[in-house]
Amino acid sequence: MHRSAKRLAGLLTCAAVPVLLVAGCSGSDGKSSGDSTPSGSSSATAAGSPSPTVAAAKFKKLPNPCEAFSKGTLDKLLPKVKDAAGSQGKSTDTNARGACSWSSSDDQGVDGTQFRWLDVAFQRYDSDPTLGSGEKRATDFYTQQINDAKGTKGAKKVAAVPTAGTGDAATAITYDIAKEDNDFKNTTIVARTANIVVTVNYNGAGMAGADTPNANDLLKAAQAAAKEAVTASTKANKA
Repeated sequence: MHRSAKRLAGLLTCAAVPVLLVAGCSGSDGKSSGDSTPSGSSSATAAGSPSPTVAAAKFKKLPNPCEAFSKGTLDKLLPKVKDAAGSQGKSTDTNARGACSWSSSDDQGVDGTQFRWLDVAFQRYDSDPTLGSGEKRATDFYTQQINDAKGTKGAKKVAAVPTAGTGDAATAITYDIAKEDNDFKNTTIVARTANIVVTVNYNGAGMAGADTPNANDLLKAAQAAAKEAVTASTKANKA
């Protein structure tokens, strides 16, 4: 799993810490302001400063991450998937974050083995007067996820590819990386829909003499999967 996926796995185990807004109040002590008060003005008392407001977050729920993809999608991306149910990441708040992963090893005999890895992570942000709207917070995380993928240690031939028609914004980051003497082709899709960020990682390698997978084929498959995951986010909030 690359750096971006590890980072998200770390997020899943972090407890959410509520942010409390304390509105400070100021008031008059009843004493006259004396000559310092301009003539003709009244002595006003501040009953309290109004709390700042932000737009309410659009989405309140997240989908089950292990149900983000259809059986057809899993069959296409993972020809010999080990467990179609996926491995769900731990989360202290399933309406704030969730993740699931799958792997596939297609043994082709003397032609070697084709390995594939797929994971998806969802991160949802509520609006908070002290931190900003859910959409703004999600936008900040979206940018951070892209930068993390671009900065993956050992990555080569890093490129960012626009991904249209996937939420409000989406970017694909592709790169090559060597792991245990195998050349992996990696694609990370980061997409934002309102206050939810979806990150899909899809990578593959030809092992034991198998051909290295075609990077463009992996990219197209990952883009289709990301679009499906974004749609799952929308459907979860219609129930």
